[in-house]
Amino acid sequence: MKSFLFPKINPPSFTWLRPEEGEVLRVHEWIRPVTSAEAEPETCKVADVVILGVPLSRSSISASGASEFPDAFRRAWKGFATYNLDEEVDLSELVAYDTGDVPMHVTDILKCHDNIVEASALLHHHFSDAKICAIGGDHSITAMMVKGMKQENPAEKIGILQFDTHFDLRDMSDNGPSNGTPMRNLIESGTVEATNMYNIGLHGFFNSKDLKKYADEKGVNYFTLRETRKKGIEVTVLHCLEELSAKVDTIYLTVDMDVLDIAYAPGVPASTPGGMTSAELLEAVLIAGRYNKVKAMDIVCLDPLKDTLAQPTVKLGTHIFLTFVSGVMLRKLGGSL
Repeated sequence: MKSFLFPKINPPSFTWLRPEEGEVLRVHEWIRPVTSAEAEPETCKVADVVILGVPLSRSSISASGASEFPDAFRRAWKGFATYNLDEEVDLSELVAYDTGDVPMHVTDILKCHDNIVEASALLHHHFSDAKICAIGGDHSITAMMVKGMKQENPAEKIGILQFDTHFDLRDMSDNGPSNGTPMRNLIESGTVEATNMYNIGLHGFFNSKDLKKYADEKGVNYFTLRETRKKGIEVTVLHCLEELSAKVDTIYLTVDMDVLDIAYAPGVPASTPGGMTSAELLEAVLIAGRYNKVKAMDIVCLDPLKDTLAQPTVKLGTHIFLTFVSGVMLRKLGGSL
């Protein structure tokens, strides 16, 4: 069944059956496809969380099957309860919709990017009060999701909170709109000011000196993982959010899964030694979810085809999404930051 968002957004390739009666206990029973009968433009305005699959990885520098993550993410829902024991909240009290996937051109990456911008603007128009959660895809999708947000709300100043091993500030003339250039894309297009970008998680031998020089010249704010651990994850994330909140109207959270240590994320093409632990990233995402000005997020660069048999990285990516939504739930219950 097509939704009112078609053709800008295709229905998901499959949907779970929802219980006709009784208590909702599992994530696959809770998240509603927009193709369901009750999901019309007016009723969808009550949504708290909206999911958009963005299955693009042709724009990745590394060979990547990150385009397969949206479906793998949906299949993982069955393994998770809606109740978060750590925070003592039940996510089923929120209204969550799965809108489906952005249509992708077979060969034309720029057309794919245009489609993402249009889909993002469409969701920010129809679901103006919901938290838009994009499930990538490689990191090039972030620039397009933010451009769509800006297109729908041109007067709003947007800030970026980025969890990443890399600056993602490569030269557009050499790399084009790839997963190595989304932050530079946003700066050079005038969508986001460099001084309103905050990157946490840089470490080791995975960024060239010229990228640091560019970041310094433009005023990008960044925190290596070593200094973040010395100060504490919570302290660093809150510091970034507080500084951003004083300067911008809206904060966009982007979680590049390569910020994780390779031991925790075998299904990430560019994962490295020395990265974050899963506990550190989950703590960081929960704090961001609780913060009032964080209105959208994405999870990118997770390749289920590189994951091991038990799909640990897919499960972790799903856990990250649910942890962010737990923060949104706490926010709604009066526990905002």
